[in-house]
Amino acid sequence: MTITINLDQIILEEIDIPPSQRPRLRVVVEEELSRLLQEKGIPRQLYQGTTIACLSATVKVTKGRKTEQMGKEIAQSIYSYLAGSPCKM
Repeated sequence: MTITINLDQIILEEIDIPPSQRPRLRVVVEEELSRLLQEKGIPRQLYQGTTIACLSATVKVTKGRKTEQMGKEIAQSIYSYLAGSPCKM
Protein backbone atom coordinates (compact mmCIF):
# COMPACT_ATOMS: atom_id res chain seq x y z
CA MET A 1 0.00 0.00 0.00
CA THR A 2 1.19 3.46 -0.82
CA ILE A 3 0.14 6.60 0.94
CA THR A 4 0.83 10.00 -0.48
CA ILE A 5 0.64 12.92 1.88
CA ASN A 6 1.00 16.39 0.46
CA LEU A 7 1.53 19.17 2.93
CA ASP A 8 0.91 22.18 0.76
CA GLN A 9 1.37 24.65 3.55
CA ILE A 10 2.23 24.82 7.19
CA ILE A 11 0.94 28.12 8.49
CA LEU A 12 2.34 29.17 11.82
CA GLU A 13 0.48 32.01 13.48
CA GLU A 14 2.33 34.16 15.97
CA ILE A 15 5.47 32.04 15.61
CA ASP A 16 8.61 33.47 14.11
CA ILE A 17 10.80 30.84 12.51
CA PRO A 18 13.87 32.05 10.66
CA PRO A 19 13.61 31.44 6.90
CA SER A 20 16.67 29.18 7.10
CA GLN A 21 14.78 26.82 9.49
CA ARG A 22 11.51 26.55 7.53
CA PRO A 23 12.64 23.77 5.16
CA ARG A 24 13.93 21.83 8.18
CA LEU A 25 10.58 22.17 9.93
CA ARG A 26 8.78 20.72 6.91
CA VAL A 27 11.20 17.77 6.71
CA VAL A 28 10.79 17.02 10.43
CA VAL A 29 6.98 17.09 10.13
CA GLU A 30 7.09 14.70 7.15
CA GLU A 31 9.57 12.33 8.82
CA GLU A 32 7.65 12.19 12.10
CA LEU A 33 4.31 11.69 10.35
CA SER A 34 5.82 8.87 8.32
CA ARG A 35 7.22 7.28 11.48
CA LEU A 36 3.86 7.49 13.24
CA LEU A 37 2.06 5.91 10.29
CA GLN A 38 4.56 3.05 10.23
CA GLU A 39 4.58 2.44 13.98
CA LYS A 40 0.96 3.13 14.93
CA GLY A 41 -0.68 2.17 11.68
CA ILE A 42 -2.75 3.88 9.08
CA PRO A 43 -5.92 5.48 10.40
CA ARG A 44 -9.01 3.74 9.08
CA GLN A 45 -10.38 6.81 7.30
CA LEU A 46 -7.30 6.89 5.05
CA TYR A 47 -7.93 3.42 3.62
CA GLN A 48 -10.72 4.78 1.44
CA GLY A 49 -8.74 7.82 0.41
CA THR A 50 -9.50 11.26 1.63
CA THR A 51 -8.63 14.87 1.11
CA ILE A 52 -8.41 17.16 4.09
CA ALA A 53 -8.50 20.74 2.94
CA CYS A 54 -7.40 22.16 6.24
CA LEU A 55 -6.75 21.05 9.78
CA SER A 56 -5.66 22.87 12.85
CA ALA A 57 -2.90 21.62 15.11
CA THR A 58 -2.16 23.31 18.39
CA VAL A 59 1.41 23.30 19.60
CA LYS A 60 2.58 25.19 22.65
CA VAL A 61 5.68 27.12 21.73
CA THR A 62 8.10 28.57 24.20
CA LYS A 63 10.97 30.87 23.50
CA GLY A 64 13.99 28.88 22.39
CA ARG A 65 11.89 25.90 21.21
CA LYS A 66 13.89 23.80 18.78
CA THR A 67 12.61 23.36 15.23
CA GLU A 68 12.88 19.56 15.51
CA GLN A 69 10.67 19.37 18.60
CA MET A 70 8.11 21.73 17.12
CA GLY A 71 7.99 19.70 13.89
CA LYS A 72 7.45 16.46 15.82
CA GLU A 73 4.64 17.99 17.85
CA ILE A 74 2.94 19.30 14.71
CA ALA A 75 3.14 15.83 13.12
CA GLN A 76 1.76 14.21 16.27
CA SER A 77 -1.18 16.61 16.24
CA ILE A 78 -1.84 15.80 12.58
CA TYR A 79 -1.71 12.07 13.27
CA SER A 80 -4.04 12.44 16.26
CA TYR A 81 -6.50 14.32 14.07
CA LEU A 82 -6.34 11.64 11.36
CA ALA A 83 -6.77 8.87 13.91
CA GLY A 84 -9.80 10.59 15.38
CA SER A 85 -8.13 11.20 18.73
CA PRO A 86 -8.13 14.51 20.49
CA CYS A 87 -4.78 16.24 20.20
CA LYS A 88 -2.61 15.82 23.27
CA MET A 89 -0.50 18.83 24.01
